[in-house]
Amino acid sequence: MATVLAAVLTAACGAAPASTPAPAATPAPAAGPRAEMPSGAVYKLELALTPEDQALGLMFRESLPDRTGMLFVFPEDAPHHFWMKNTMIPLDMIWMDASGKVLFISANTPPCKADPCGTYGPDSPARQVLEIAGGLAAKEKITVGSTLKLLDLPR
Repeated sequence: MATVLAAVLTAACGAAPASTPAPAATPAPAAGPRAEMPSGAVYKLELALTPEDQALGLMFRESLPDRTGMLFVFPEDAPHHFWMKNTMIPLDMIWMDASGKVLFISANTPPCKADPCGTYGPDSPARQVLEIAGGLAAKEKITVGSTLKLLDLPR
């Protein structure tokens, strides 16, 4: 009787799985402009290519979705200074050369609360600037001298 009861309970309950499946990772964007960070995280990028898009930047945004940013690509290497006028959230701003090598970081750059707004950035030339939510550069292991892998950017 005990053997029959044990067989019924085993059949009814089933065996535990041999291993617990790992939780699904947050999928990386599959296509479109993106940046692979030194941490391995992949961020989806909005591009600011025209002077009009670059002047607007991330103004008036109250938040940024996870793992997103805006990449400002300039036609030439030059000093490119940024301000935080009409920007609602702190940003990490990362100046890079054409290959994605990090030249300068302004971390947790605060929104400008009153005129005149200050400017940020190095006086040395850079080709592009990435803006991400404040505090994420350190989390993603971005440091001066590291390289961000920029993927699927228009030529």
